[in-house]
Amino acid sequence: MHVSPTTGVSLYAETHGDPSMPPILLISGATASMDWWEPEFCDRLAAAGRLVIRYDHRDTGESTTYPAGAPGYQGLDLCTDALAVAAACSPSPVHLVGVSMGGGIAQRIAAEHPARVASVTLIASSPIVRTGELPPPDPRITAPPPPPDWTNRDEAVDRLVTDEALYGGDIPQDTAAVRAVATRVFDRSRDLAAGHTNHLLLSDDTPFTGELTQITAPVLVLHGTADPLFPYPHGEALAAAIPGARLVPLQGMGHQVPPRTFWNQVIEELLTISS
Repeated sequence: MHVSPTTGVSLYAETHGDPSMPPILLISGATASMDWWEPEFCDRLAAAGRLVIRYDHRDTGESTTYPAGAPGYQGLDLCTDALAVAAACSPSPVHLVGVSMGGGIAQRIAAEHPARVASVTLIASSPIVRTGELPPPDPRITAPPPPPDWTNRDEAVDRLVTDEALYGGDIPQDTAAVRAVATRVFDRSRDLAAGHTNHLLLSDDTPFTGELTQITAPVLVLHGTADPLFPYPHGEALAAAIPGARLVPLQGMGHQVPPRTFWNQVIEELLTISS
């Protein structure tokens, strides 16, 4: 389906499962389309009695794109987008699952719109309200190579596979599985250069001014112990900042949507918090 949160914007979304079941909204990280939430992962949650919703952020996949270097939206708009997709798919309060930037979106929604949130799962994320110093990214990811030609299928897919390995942790990469996802990303994307440029330029003319203590929904923090972008103390700080949050370490995982090695553990946790 296509959802229009505002005039001139179209977001591509898909659902897996029975519309009458509790809804789980999967929110991708910066530059990432919905494809990193693989259909098999979604179908396993759906088979257990959940309505799983995944969608493309602006500038990713089949959603509205803007010229590379000139995003026509702010960070708050991505929160509005997520709420619009959830409302279009189910009238029930939604179980939010956000990875990285998606976790930041989920934090803000849960704090500002508590009536629309049933639970929150934050993966590879960091507090949107800082209360102290946290460790910086691993030096290996602070100087990325020049961008590829994002219109060249081979170059773009190779770069996506390389980036997934760069941000991965201590678990060996399933290169064939990652390449299959990366190929799907290329084939579905209207403008890869836009997503890989504009999300990194976003600012917010309506910044979040609240506190994470405003979050009243149950919160689960899943964090890789080998995350090179947000080292594990970010997950610890996030869990400490939200009353009642539960932290579960994912041993050896990096900064990524949980790969297949972690599916059993992650799916069990998501079913528990959304029950």
